[in-house]
Amino acid sequence: MATNTVTNWFGNIVSHPAVIVEANSVDDIVAVMRDPVKYPSPVRAVGSNHSTAPCGVAEAGTLIKMKMNKILNIGPDTLTVQADAVHLDMAKALEAKQLQFYVNTEIGSLSAGSAACAGTKDASFPGEYGQVGSYVIGVKMVLPNGDLLEVTEAAQPDLMQKIRSSYGLFGIIYEVTYKIRPLTPMHVHHKSYSLEEFLAALPDLKALNYSIMYYMFPFSNKVTVEFRKYNPGATGEPNRTAWPLRNFVWGSAGPKLAAHVQETVSIPSIRYGIIDSFNAGWRLQLENIVTADYTIPGDQIIHYPPVSDESRYTFSLFAFAEDEFPQAVTDFFKFCNDYYAQKGYRSDLLYVGYRIAQDQKALLSYSYDGTVMTIDPVSTANPGWFEYLDVYNQFCSDRNGKPLLNQTPALTPAILQKAFGPRLKEFAGLRQQYDPEDRLLNDYFRTLLA
Repeated sequence: MATNTVTNWFGNIVSHPAVIVEANSVDDIVAVMRDPVKYPSPVRAVGSNHSTAPCGVAEAGTLIKMKMNKILNIGPDTLTVQADAVHLDMAKALEAKQLQFYVNTEIGSLSAGSAACAGTKDASFPGEYGQVGSYVIGVKMVLPNGDLLEVTEAAQPDLMQKIRSSYGLFGIIYEVTYKIRPLTPMHVHHKSYSLEEFLAALPDLKALNYSIMYYMFPFSNKVTVEFRKYNPGATGEPNRTAWPLRNFVWGSAGPKLAAHVQETVSIPSIRYGIIDSFNAGWRLQLENIVTADYTIPGDQIIHYPPVSDESRYTFSLFAFAEDEFPQAVTDFFKFCNDYYAQKGYRSDLLYVGYRIAQDQKALLSYSYDGTVMTIDPVSTANPGWFEYLDVYNQFCSDRNGKPLLNQTPALTPAILQKAFGPRLKEFAGLRQQYDPEDRLLNDYFRTLLA
């Protein structure tokens, strides 16, 4: 069979499936599953293919590109869609009916099928979860043998918990139902601290009951915190410019500038001086412009082009138990500076993080054991990035960090085993029950789950 070349959205993960199938109906998926000769294993399904890890790689196998993207039903508290419906489009449809997601995650091209079975990250609101899949309450899927299966939280809560972190290894999801809520005005503001000030203030910040995201600048010893809370009493017209400005700088202008500076400025001190100056201006914009008592939650979602362009960026993630985070982030700031001094490498963008509530809705949830705070490097993949990730991964694992299988590149079985232990073994056993012939198991997951 002729081979094809496929990359993830960023362009750094390359695979060569023997067959590519565009799934426009459930029957298209069933046909693939029931004919392993025409459609060889591994079979993987992708939407926007935005993962920074090789979850969707189908080397010499069959890649299903999901094309089923209809919104099927919007009820008073549920949303049902086909698996390739993307979050930005869904959020707009909900807003038109005065409804919203619980988690308005950053990546607008996140598809429903991915959200239902893979990890995400977003700062939790008080009393809520921070992972999109925790509000997925039902799925329909095609099993590896071609049979159909419907699972709901109401009827099969234990199985639903496993599916939320199944990464397409139990079956191919083709329909998803979310729990949704009424559209509610949201307040946002930002404040910058030195690292020491941030850690000293952290207990008080948590007591304020805001959702907390933070931007970290290890080479300036700064942390800028994004505070969000629902503000149902807000009056007047919503501010529709604050989030678009944040999204433009964060999702487009910043990466584009960093890539340009990387290409044109050869002297590191000048190159990173420009980037640090840009980041200082970014902090001022966040504090003075991205602030409002009344914003629309869905405006946080960023539109990314279907094919990445010169503003593309990539990232990683590790989550730390809340009580271990102060030491971990202190060590991390020193680690970044030491690594740059020794290796001459630093990310050309910034670092972000989220405070995410304890969440046992998914078996492999990184906040299963308690509230966590994350450390997430972001980069245009400037030279040295991938070597840096190997060291960063070990640094985080040594401090009991927990990764995401789809958003933490260069994982090893040892890191994953340390992070999830018996839960990983339980997951691997259940995967084998649903897919005894390893129809959906690619080399990436085979290695990690061995």
